[in-house]
Amino acid sequence: MYARKRGKSGSKRVYRDKPPEWVKLSPQEIEQLVVDLAKKGYKPAMIGLILRDVYGIPSVRQVVGKKLCQILKEHGVMPSLPQDLSDLIEKAKRIKRHLEQHRKDVHNKRALQLTLSKIKRLVDYYKEKGVLPSNFRVLI
Repeated sequence: MYARKRGKSGSKRVYRDKPPEWVKLSPQEIEQLVVDLAKKGYKPAMIGLILRDVYGIPSVRQVVGKKLCQILKEHGVMPSLPQDLSDLIEKAKRIKRHLEQHRKDVHNKRALQLTLSKIKRLVDYYKEKGVLPSNFRVLI
């Protein structure tokens, strides 16, 4: 919204009806692996990257039949905040720490304003969808 436009080039996922033949793990083993990684403190996006890069699982949904977040919810290890919101909050905290030391950095003051605006819009969206409670407030 406030940045340069980025292109749409990039790789696309191959459409598959069934799991890839090179995946040797069963759906139950993959579910357990997802839960173990979540208990170690990894966020859902990082779990997906680990499964792709280390175990060769291109998509959890293709193999297990459920999305990664559904697995985490079923086992009770889903983070309390959605990952995009928690990442934006961490970014705002980093910018705020920077501004405490460099008070005249007007570019980062603007970056903080934009980040807080994104957080506000995302919180409103998640409240509307029922992901966050209606009395949720972000304290940064």
